[in-house]
Amino acid sequence: MTDAPWELQRAVYQALSADAAIKAELGDPARIYDDPPPDAVLPYLTIGEAQTRDWPGVEGGLEHMIRLHVFSRYAGRREIKAVMGAVYDALHDVSLTLAGHALVNIRFVFGDAFRRRDGQTYQGALRFRAVTQKE
Repeated sequence: MTDAPWELQRAVYQALSADAAIKAELGDPARIYDDPPPDAVLPYLTIGEAQTRDWPGVEGGLEHMIRLHVFSRYAGRREIKAVMGAVYDALHDVSLTLAGHALVNIRFVFGDAFRRRDGQTYQGALRFRAVTQKE
């Protein structure tokens, strides 16, 4: 396995943490975590599960599925959906720089907003598909 999955995560993090709309929703510096601390202030975003597989027909090509999760205790889904919209705008079909790899594309696949079982926390889940190629 190449280092493309890590380079993609770094590029996604950099794009999100530099985005003005994300900062407006999640603070400055933006509360974006790989593993949130137990005392994380809400709302925040986590870089979640990721899958990587070969991209057939292209040497060094990989297809990545990346999940992002938003957590909020705002009464209702407005805050979750505002963050999800900012994430979409920051990542869908943008150009990202990855060390040693070229990003062919990154595109939004789906989003979901729901209340968690605790009855107080709302969660948003977004999935993006990215394709990279070794330079």
